[in-house]
Amino acid sequence: MRGLLSFTILFLLARREMYGAELASELARRKGDRPTPGTLYPALKELESRGLIVACSSGKTKCYALTPKGRDGLAECVAYFDHAYGDILEAARKARAIRTPRRRQPARG
Repeated sequence: MRGLLSFTILFLLARREMYGAELASELARRKGDRPTPGTLYPALKELESRGLIVACSSGKTKCYALTPKGRDGLAECVAYFDHAYGDILEAARKARAIRTPRRRQPARG
């Protein structure tokens, strides 16, 4: 599987089934910009063709869900991501903890 988009889609669908528009909104919330239909739907179609997700039609809309193969694929992606970037993420967490000022407690009295 290629790309952060596919990884994020699998991650989101591991939490619950979602419609394409819901996925786009959640991706926008996390990434800062909404993926275009020309980006999102080909990624969904590729994941479906690989058996990692399944699309259930409900009228004009499709609801996407993770398959057991998709859960396995997500676990592999998480392991790869942790191996490739875990040290960077840990350093970022530590740097953020150092820079984050402690909130002052209000005076009691």
